[in-house]
Amino acid sequence: MRNPAGFAALLVLLLAGCSGDPDAQVALGTLERDRLELPAEAHEPIIEVHVREGDHVAQDQVLLKLDDVNGNAQVANLRAQASGAQHRLDELTRGPRQEDILEARADLAGAEAQLENASKEFERAKELVQRKLTSQSTVDQQRAARDSAEAARKAAHARLTLLLNGTRIEELDQARDTLAQAKAQLQQAELSAERLTVKAPRAGIVEALPYKLGDRPAAGEPVVVLLADGTTYARVYVPEPIRVQVRPDSAASVHVDGVAKPFDGRVRYVSTEATFTPYFALTQKDRSRLSYLAHVDLLGAGATTLPVGIPVEVRFGSSPQGKQ
Repeated sequence: MRNPAGFAALLVLLLAGCSGDPDAQVALGTLERDRLELPAEAHEPIIEVHVREGDHVAQDQVLLKLDDVNGNAQVANLRAQASGAQHRLDELTRGPRQEDILEARADLAGAEAQLENASKEFERAKELVQRKLTSQSTVDQQRAARDSAEAARKAAHARLTLLLNGTRIEELDQARDTLAQAKAQLQQAELSAERLTVKAPRAGIVEALPYKLGDRPAAGEPVVVLLADGTTYARVYVPEPIRVQVRPDSAASVHVDGVAKPFDGRVRYVSTEATFTPYFALTQKDRSRLSYLAHVDLLGAGATTLPVGIPVEVRFGSSPQGKQ
């Protein structure tokens, strides 16, 4: 080296430039806005597309539609099941009709009459056997007829008692649970059918349409990518040496490529974990290379028209007007 003193001076200047005033150090990144991916609700073909890439859309505007034939059929089926469950609950709540009770009383009276007649026939058969005017088999047949009539009378009596006692609490609870389940399934099916029509959840710009008319995307695949209107923010990586100065709500100055005047900024979010780990095993030199993700909102109306993806530089601790 011909001039060691000059080299040393140059080295000092370079080090001073690298480590100088912390406020002068910058975080690099790009401009961003909230990016929304709207998925396909079901594995159905796209039958309508109402927008193009680059279009600005309003909130709740229809973007595209998926075929809803299967979805509507499922809704109709579940609606019928819910209606049947409701009718069954209403029936149990009202209890037995008076006509059913009268019919049960008539059945019991008929069963009692048959039992009385069968009992008399059985007694006559026993007398004939004692007088040896008929065989024992006749008595056995009359006994079976009497027992059958007795069983029919008991069944008719049980049915009348059931109607008179009304609906049990357990039956009502089961009917209510069945109705609630049917309504929940219907609500879920209606929501799924409604989501086959893809609408914009927020106003914004259509960034991408991954599928075209007639395509059949898989359920869950994004069919529209939307850049939402609202605050434009800088997505930057904060160097480790100035991380302690960057806190939520801190002021910042945002320099956008292609724009002469910097924008006021305000830190919205800063990560507590470094991008590169494990930080506890790094030397002092390695630690200086760590960076922390941060989002810095750009203030002012002019920032809303900036395109996303543009490189930016962010300086923390001050704004263009000197705000702290």
